[in-house]
Amino acid sequence: MIYPILKMGDPRLLKSSDAIQEFDTPALHQLIADMFETMQHANGAGLAAPQIGVNLQLVIFGFKQNPRYPDAPNVPETVLINPILTPLSDEIDDAWEGCLSVPGMRGLVPRWSQLRYEGFDQFGQKIIREVNGFHARVVQHETDHLNGILYPMRIKDLTKFGYTEVLFPELDPNVDD
Repeated sequence: MIYPILKMGDPRLLKSSDAIQEFDTPALHQLIADMFETMQHANGAGLAAPQIGVNLQLVIFGFKQNPRYPDAPNVPETVLINPILTPLSDEIDDAWEGCLSVPGMRGLVPRWSQLRYEGFDQFGQKIIREVNGFHARVVQHETDHLNGILYPMRIKDLTKFGYTEVLFPELDPNVDD
């Protein structure tokens, strides 16, 4: 099932999410399948449960190629539940981000360049990965949703925030909506 994606301004996007207590349930598996279907339908790089109105600490992400980020390296498809992020250095990178909940816009966002993320998959198996670059950025972006944070809240210079069609005219604006 493809869910409608909540847009910036919806108060449900500003809440902190609840931890998942039960793994490997039919309801959890169905929610994850629906989230992947919704993300792929919207050409997303990731999706957090709060973006579809589900107040749980669950994010999914990953793709081989993505029309919204044509130069991005592939990121393995991942289900991450109850995540904990730990920066591995003080290095911060600025890069352009968009969001399915902020359609048609992009902003220059600072993020840790390297981090370790921990959590669980849908079966309750522990996940621990050390990542950098775009993979690290996607994880940070999606887990921000679990804490009620949208990427425009992280932008330091609002002159680096605007419509995708203006900032990146080479991109098809229809894939960013």
